[in-house]
Amino acid sequence: MTFSLPPLSLIETRILGTLAEKQRTVPDTYPLSINALQAGCNQKTSRNPVMEASESAIVQALEHLEELGLVRRVSGGRVSRFEHLFGKKIGVPGQAEALLTVLMLRGPQTAGELRLNCDRLHRFVDISSVEAFLSELAEREAGALVVELPRLPGARENRWMHLLSGEPEISEAAPRRASVADQGALAELQARVAVLEAELAELRDLVLGRPD
Repeated sequence: MTFSLPPLSLIETRILGTLAEKQRTVPDTYPLSINALQAGCNQKTSRNPVMEASESAIVQALEHLEELGLVRRVSGGRVSRFEHLFGKKIGVPGQAEALLTVLMLRGPQTAGELRLNCDRLHRFVDISSVEAFLSELAEREAGALVVELPRLPGARENRWMHLLSGEPEISEAAPRRASVADQGALAELQARVAVLEAELAELRDLVLGRPD
């Protein structure tokens, strides 16, 4: 199946991730009502970033996801409930779906972090199995679903990020520590500014002190 969905918003990926997570962790309450889905999206734990999505925003996002065929409303009962069709729509196995779910819920992570955070959704034997599925997702002929980010300075492992919201802007490098030369130049500049400010103050006093 060709993956040709438009980039999804943060709230849309949060909804998909929450539905996929709750399907596996609390199957007795799945599919989810809007209230349960809102609570899951706005959890303070296991979420990055933490968000405060309103009910109206959840409903609007659900309507768009329904149009894309990623979510389906389940009929029956007084309260509308929703289930995801995420894995079937993009054509990935359950292991890959679990990895994408955690990436949607928690943001960029290393393979080791993904293995740990996926434990309730799918138990990977080792990190190499996680890396194998990540590589498959990154090299899909139908279109990559994850990307390996450049390694941050001082980091031991690269992080991975999902591409359901489009290509990321690679601007997550740690800020460069100022060298001794940089610090010296900054000190010199600050000294010059202090001199100019003093001269400006003297000129101001001369102008304001002139008799009419």
